[in-house]
Amino acid sequence: MPEDRNLIQGTVEAVIYQNAENGYTVLKLDAGEGGGVTVVGCLPGVAPGEGLSVSGAWVRHASYGEQFKAETVERRMPAGEKAIFDYLASGAVRGIGAATARRMVETFGGEALTVLEEHPERLTRIQGITRKRALAMGEHFRLQMGMRRLLDFLGEHQMPLQLAMPLYRRYGDRALEMVRSNPYLLVDGELGVDFAAADELALSTGIEGDDPQRIEAGLLFELRHNLDNGHTFLPRNKLLWATGQLIGVEGEVLEDGLEALLERGEAVQEEAAGETAVYLQELCEAEQYVAWRLKEMAAGEMVPPSDLERLLDRIQTEQGITYAPQQRQAVALAASSQVMLLTGGPGTGKTTSLRGVLALFDALGLDTALAAPTGRAAKRLGELCGVEAATIHRLLETQYDPRSGRLVFAHDEDEPLKADAVIVDETSMVDITLMRALLSALRGECRLILVGDPDQLPSVGPGNLFADLIRSGVIPMVRLTEIFRQAAESAIVRSAHEVNRGQVPDLHNKGGDFFFLRRREPARAAETIVELVQTRLPRNMGIPPEQIQVLSPTRKRLAGTAALNRAIQEAVNPPAEGRAERRFGEFIFREGDRVMQIRNNYDVMWKEKGGLSSGMGMFNGDIGQVERIDNRNEIVTVDFDGRLVEYTPDMLGELEPAYAVTVHKAQGSEYRAVILAACGAPPALMTRGILYTAITRARELLILVGDDEAVAQMVANNRQQRRYSGLRWRLAEG
Repeated sequence: MPEDRNLIQGTVEAVIYQNAENGYTVLKLDAGEGGGVTVVGCLPGVAPGEGLSVSGAWVRHASYGEQFKAETVERRMPAGEKAIFDYLASGAVRGIGAATARRMVETFGGEALTVLEEHPERLTRIQGITRKRALAMGEHFRLQMGMRRLLDFLGEHQMPLQLAMPLYRRYGDRALEMVRSNPYLLVDGELGVDFAAADELALSTGIEGDDPQRIEAGLLFELRHNLDNGHTFLPRNKLLWATGQLIGVEGEVLEDGLEALLERGEAVQEEAAGETAVYLQELCEAEQYVAWRLKEMAAGEMVPPSDLERLLDRIQTEQGITYAPQQRQAVALAASSQVMLLTGGPGTGKTTSLRGVLALFDALGLDTALAAPTGRAAKRLGELCGVEAATIHRLLETQYDPRSGRLVFAHDEDEPLKADAVIVDETSMVDITLMRALLSALRGECRLILVGDPDQLPSVGPGNLFADLIRSGVIPMVRLTEIFRQAAESAIVRSAHEVNRGQVPDLHNKGGDFFFLRRREPARAAETIVELVQTRLPRNMGIPPEQIQVLSPTRKRLAGTAALNRAIQEAVNPPAEGRAERRFGEFIFREGDRVMQIRNNYDVMWKEKGGLSSGMGMFNGDIGQVERIDNRNEIVTVDFDGRLVEYTPDMLGELEPAYAVTVHKAQGSEYRAVILAACGAPPALMTRGILYTAITRARELLILVGDDEAVAQMVANNRQQRRYSGLRWRLAEG
């Protein structure tokens, strides 16, 4: 056992709280001479009378004092008639209450549980228990024993106990059998076990180093892992080399493993973009579909109204503006194209053009849906255009699929959207799988306008979609290049374009909306950032802390988001009497904190604040505020712009503090004031794209705090990591 772990043993005295969905439990353990101990952790189905051996660590709860957090557990069935009665009388087994428990113990004594599991028909000896009821009680108990053995297996192999519930939901009473036969299924994205941990488990259970199952699991892991690096495929030779490095195997066994995956269709090999490309099956299908559908849409011209020029004049008059030539061209192109791209940097009039396109579609009697990849981007799009906008996920809606046991989009080829046109903003953030889902939900004649800035960072997910669409030359496009006078007066806009051209912006400017504060030492830069958020901007410029967003290229280091979040929280939302808090990992969540959802979760339920409506799904990048922390029931309630979500302890890993976020996480959002920590970071994060994206997040005020040499380094570094994608090739040549 690791040195930092403790071991306690005892009998469950009482279950204080248990969440049936995730197994999170708070119980009182009678540890003998050690007295009563409060144990918390994933212990589904535990009941009074059980014996436990729990390893873990002592933690101090803000409201309930010292508790023991279970990391691994060995459960022992109750021994002795009293313990067996306590267990059965607790309601642990469906259909058995105190009276039935007493009769079972009186009849079978210490063998009552053995009879219940192995010979439930013998329970009919007890008056009032029919054969049907006896078999039902036995079946429920056997299911519980299956969960118990799964927990024992996980604990024995030092695996997180939280895996038990999702495994059981997916595989039922076959869960342990499935994990024993293939430990690598734990690497699935939903379960989230590190490949190295699953591999160690597999090897410890007797799987050989060159076992085909291990080889194939390594290959699939490399393909899935590289989706997070933006690749939709890997070249065959790179895939084989990387897998060999991962599992320490080389030679023909790797080739044989890949051929087996290709034969079963789990992977697909094609000649694409000048490479022998190996895809996961679903990624290959997504790329093929997106290319086919967009080429089909690009080839299908729409008949523009005969009085288009007069209609454009009328729209200009109604909006009180005169379009620049490129803007008028964009609106006119939307009249004759089923799909088009609209791109340009800050201050070039994308919003004005969008409003014109929307007015045109209204005049043509089209039902138009507005969407963006993130909640903040959708909210901003709706505010700019004066109509409601939704995230792409919410536009497509989610629903439970009983066949797969997972949530899927409600709108697809069989149930398309009713919209006649869809406008998507911040398309540079959209990955290939989300675009495939959107395209499949469009009716055959639906129009699609894709808007974005290709110089911003690409999507977090696989593909280089927007840049590939632009470079293919296949999709009709208008690129806005003219910077309008009013926008040109903004130092934020000027600086963004200077950075994009490879020029260091004027850091000595002392007025307007852009300032640079030189702080060569990262610790001093962090102190200054906290001062700006806490006092200087609220007092001197009337900008409250909740309208200020701190950005950093990196999570780590003294001026990274982890350290900045702790410091800013201490300054603007410190501990206070009556302000509940809850520790999770290295951070203490506190009522009033700004937080961010950091991964897509289609299963989570939300309820509208003050209303009756509800829905499912929270998505990566959604920002909210901790409204309430209920420590007794272990629930943290977060308000996401009027949608309330209750986070149980096992879900807190999906939340991060958001006083400071990485530039990648800020994509698609715009803030009244942005403070960028311009200090050193790993070379891969010190790039022009990251600096440009950070600058363009600011609406009214931008402050760079840090080292001018770091700023110059970012401007000079225009190196972009290559993303393996076949979309451009499929559009242009395939």
